[in-house]
Amino acid sequence: HKEELEEINQLVQPVEKFFNEDVDSVKIDHEAVIPPETLNGLKELGLFGIQIPEEYGGLGLSNTMYARLGEITSLDGAIAVTLAAHQAIGLKGILIAGNDAQKAKYLPKLATGEHIAAFCLTEPGSGSDAASIQTRATLTEDGKHFLLNGTKFWISNGGWADIMTVFARSEVVDKDGQKKDKITAFIVERAFGGITSGKPEDKLGIRGSNTCEITFEDTKVPIENVIGEVGGGFKVAMNILNNGRFSMGSAGAGMIKRLIELTSEYACTRKQFSRSLSEFGMIQDKFATMTLNAFVMESMAYLTAGMMDRPGVPDCSLEAAMVKVFSSEGSWICVSEALQVLGGLGFTKNYPYERYLRDCRILQIFEGTNEILRMYIALTGMQYAGKILTGKIKYVRNIKNMSLIMSLYLKTIVEEQLVLKKVADVLINLYAMTAVLSRTSRSISIGLRNHDHEVLLTNTFCKDAHFKNNFLLTQLQKSKISSTTLQTISQSLTLECALHTVPITIRLITPFNAMH
Repeated sequence: HKEELEEINQLVQPVEKFFNEDVDSVKIDHEAVIPPETLNGLKELGLFGIQIPEEYGGLGLSNTMYARLGEITSLDGAIAVTLAAHQAIGLKGILIAGNDAQKAKYLPKLATGEHIAAFCLTEPGSGSDAASIQTRATLTEDGKHFLLNGTKFWISNGGWADIMTVFARSEVVDKDGQKKDKITAFIVERAFGGITSGKPEDKLGIRGSNTCEITFEDTKVPIENVIGEVGGGFKVAMNILNNGRFSMGSAGAGMIKRLIELTSEYACTRKQFSRSLSEFGMIQDKFATMTLNAFVMESMAYLTAGMMDRPGVPDCSLEAAMVKVFSSEGSWICVSEALQVLGGLGFTKNYPYERYLRDCRILQIFEGTNEILRMYIALTGMQYAGKILTGKIKYVRNIKNMSLIMSLYLKTIVEEQLVLKKVADVLINLYAMTAVLSRTSRSISIGLRNHDHEVLLTNTFCKDAHFKNNFLLTQLQKSKISSTTLQTISQSLTLECALHTVPITIRLITPFNAMH
C-alpha cells in the first residue's frame, strides 16, 4: 500500500541513522549488556511496538513492514534478539489471542517499551519437546487465581521483563467429565511476586541480550490473565512461534548485505600477486554465494510476509518454518565466506566478522531447532500429499517418490528422521524457487530497472536447486539402505563407545600373519 510504503520510508532513515551512529556493537558485545541510552533510543523510535495497533500506542505496521525494519535491527544481534523476544514472541500471545481487556491493560506500556516482555516456555527438562513442560498452575479454592510453580530456562529478556507469557500445566475437566493435565498460557506480571531471575547466561554470541533462568514460587496469577482458554496453551504457544519465524529471512538478508558492503571494499583494495582480491575467481564465487543467499532469503521472507498480511490471517506456519531453516543456515555459510575473504584479519576482534559468526549461530537453535522444523516441514507436506495422491500419481512426474516413501514406511514414517530430512530439503528448495520466480516475474512485469540482474540470480538459484532436488529424490528411493547404515554407525558409537582407531595404531600385517 502506498501510504504504508511512505510511512516505512520515513521510519527507515532515522532507524538506519541510529544504528550507524549511536549503536556501539563492539561495546555491547564486550560488556554483555545493552546500555540504557541505547534502549531509550530504540524506545523513542517506536521499535518496541512495531506491530502493536496504533490505538494501543504502537506503530501498527504490517508483517511486510516489520520484515523491512528487521533488515536494519539485525545489524546488531543482541538488539535484534531483545526486540524480537519482546514483540515477536513475548507480547505476541496478547496480540493474537488476548481479549480486549488484556490488550487495553498491557499493550500500551509494552508498545512504548516502558514494560519489557518475555516468552517463558522452555524448561530444564523440556526443550524441543514443549509438550513435556512441568511448571504447574493450580487453581485456588476460591477459583479466582492460579498459583504458579516451576522453573523456565533460556528466557530471553528474562532478567528485566515486566510482563511474561508463561506456559504451565493445569488440571482441566473434559467434556466427558475426566480430569486431564493440559497446558495453559498466562500473562504474568513481575509485580505479582514469587518470581526470581537467575544470573544472566555467559553466551557465545548475542552477548548483549539478557538470557536467564526464571523461577516461579506460588506466584499468584488472576484467572483473568489466562490467554485464550484454560487448557488451550499449547496451541497459543505454537501460533506465537509460527508467527515469528518468517522475519528471520529479512534479518539474515540485512546482515549479509552489510557484510557484502564491508567485504567488497576490502577485496577491491587488498592486493595480492599484483592484483586485487576481487579479480580472483574463488573470491568472486564467495561474493556470488553471499549475493544469491541474500536474494533468496529476502524473496522468501517478503513472499511469506505478504501472505500473512492477507485478510483472514492465513496459516503460513509451514512457509515461515521453511524461511527460518533456509535463512539461518544460509546466514552461517555467508558469514563464514565473508570472514574467509579477509583471511587472518577476519579472525580478529578488530573486525566484526567473528562477532557476526558468533551471533548468527543461535539462529539454527532458537524458535524451534532446524532439526525439529525439518520434521514439521516434511510431515506437514506429506500429510497434504497423502490427500492428493489418489488418482493423480500418473499425472505428476516425481510424486512416485512420495508414494514410495509412504508405502515403505506407512505409520513408522515419523521415526524415519533421515528420510524426513531429505523430504524437508526438497520442500524448502521448492518454496525458495517459488519465491524468487514470483519476485522476478513481478520485476519484469512492472519494468524494474534491475530486473535483468534478478533474472540472472533466479536462473542460477533455480538450476542449482533443481539439481539438488533431483539428487535428493534419487536418494529417497535408496533411503532405507542408507538410513540403516548410518544408524548402525551411530549405535556402535553411542552404545559401545566404538570410535574408530587412529591409523598409526593399526597392527602391521607381515607375510606370516597374512598366511594365517
